Amino acid sequence: MNALILAAGLGTRLGDLTSDRPKALVEVLGKTMLEHQLRHLSAAGFDRFVINIHHFAPKVKAFLGEHGNFGLDIRLSDESDLLLDTGGGIRKAMRLFGNDQPVMVHNVDIFSSVDLNSLYRGHIESGADSTLLVAQRSTSRYLYFDAEGLLRGWSNEKTGQVRSPYPGFDKTQYSPCAFQGIHVLSPALLPFLDEIAEQHFSITDFYVDNAARLRLRSVVSDAKEWVDAGKPDALERAAQIIKAYYE
Repeated sequence: MNALILAAGLGTRLGDLTSDRPKALVEVLGKTMLEHQLRHLSAAGFDRFVINIHHFAPKVKAFLGEHGNFGLDIRLSDESDLLLDTGGGIRKAMRLFGNDQPVMVHNVDIFSSVDLNSLYRGHIESGADSTLLVAQRSTSRYLYFDAEGLLRGWSNEKTGQVRSPYPGFDKTQYSPCAFQGIHVLSPALLPFLDEIAEQHFSITDFYVDNAARLRLRSVVSDAKEWVDAGKPDALERAAQIIKAYYE
């Protein structure tokens, strides 16, 4: 199974912790976020990895080299010349897998008790173009899904902006969910990604703009634990999740 770890963010929310290293190499319980994710995904059955890098890219390369890639099949998608955002980064990285299997995309700072193998297998069985793990939690940006769990729109609660490819879209008629930083993409999605002229673009924008012509399916998470460890005050919760589910 394929897994893409999105590690190329600048990590500015972590403050001084990323003054001399990328977010992926910030340590929790004596190991880097990247090592935790590689070991966790490998234990879940993923055997081929691509990691996208940008901020302090040479340090990620050196870290992996020092550990012999942890004995895993790892390729690097280097964005040192231009940070491609989530959409552009995924598009570039998907080409490095070189096969026709779906790709699990996992943010490096997301720690959870999600059954990743089940999510991946469920995506294959569904025939969807993409499967997004979501939750019914408070957020400033919501994705809206219909009764079949298919994406129909998006909103920014801070600005009041609403987007949808459907004319007359009324967000009150749909279920609002928060994206959990984990999704599975079918290889059939790549030609649609290639239609985007810009190198740098958001995968969320892509999903919303193409919701009417692609099957973009949601899975509402029932996991007991989930945290975005992109801020210092979330690292302790990440440590608790790692102790309980990653080791």
